[in-house]
Amino acid sequence: MSIGLLLLIGVGILILLGLAQQVLDRLYLNDKQALIILAAMVVGSFIDLPLYRGDPPVSINIGGAIIPLALSIYVLYRAGTAKETKRGILGSVLVGGIIYGVSKLYHFDTHTGFIEPQYLWGILAGLTAYLIGRSRRLAFIGATMGVILVDLAHAVEAGLTGRFSPTRIGGAGVLDTVVLAGLIGVVLAEVIGETRESLQGGPDRSSERAEELQAPEQREGGEEHD
Repeated sequence: MSIGLLLLIGVGILILLGLAQQVLDRLYLNDKQALIILAAMVVGSFIDLPLYRGDPPVSINIGGAIIPLALSIYVLYRAGTAKETKRGILGSVLVGGIIYGVSKLYHFDTHTGFIEPQYLWGILAGLTAYLIGRSRRLAFIGATMGVILVDLAHAVEAGLTGRFSPTRIGGAGVLDTVVLAGLIGVVLAEVIGETRESLQGGPDRSSERAEELQAPEQREGGEEHD
C-alpha cells in the first residue's frame, strides 16, 4: 500500500474519531463534509478531463486537482478579508515559483532513493507553504494551488519548447503531489501550532481571541494560530 493512500486513510480515521475538528474548523468544514470530499476525491481520481487536445495534450484529474483546487478557492473565499486573500494568492505564487525553480536546479531520480519524487515534491511544497503562510488555511491553499501552478507552468513550457509530452494535472489522483502537498501543509501547521501553544502554556483564551475564533470573517486575516 502506498504512502499516499495510507495518509488518506489516516486522515479519514482521524475525522471519524473527531480528532481533526480543529483543522476542519479552520477550513470551514464539518466531519460529514470532509468525508464526502475525501470520497469524491477517491472517485474523481479515476476521471481525467481534457483541457487541450493538441500537442502536447493537457488534462486535469478531478480527484487530484479539481476538487482540491475548488476546496482551496472555497477556503480562500470564506476567509472573508482582503488581507488573507492576498496572502493566499501571494503564497500560492511563491510556492509555485520555489517548486518550479527547484525542479530546474535538481532532478530527482525516479529509480533511486528511498522515497518517490511526488512525495518529495509534496513535502517540499507543504513545508514551503507553511513557512510562507504560517496558518492552517494558508498552508493548505498555498501548497495546493502552488503545485497546480507548477503543473500549468510545465505544460506551457512543454508547448513552447516543442517537448510533446502529455501533461496530466493531478494525474495521480488522490496520490498526486497536489493532494499530498495540501495535507502535508495542514499537518505541519497543526503540529507546529499545537506545539507552540503547549510551550506557551496553552491556547490564547482571551475574550478578544474567542471573538476572533467565532467570527473569522470579521478578522483582519491570517492569524498565526489559524
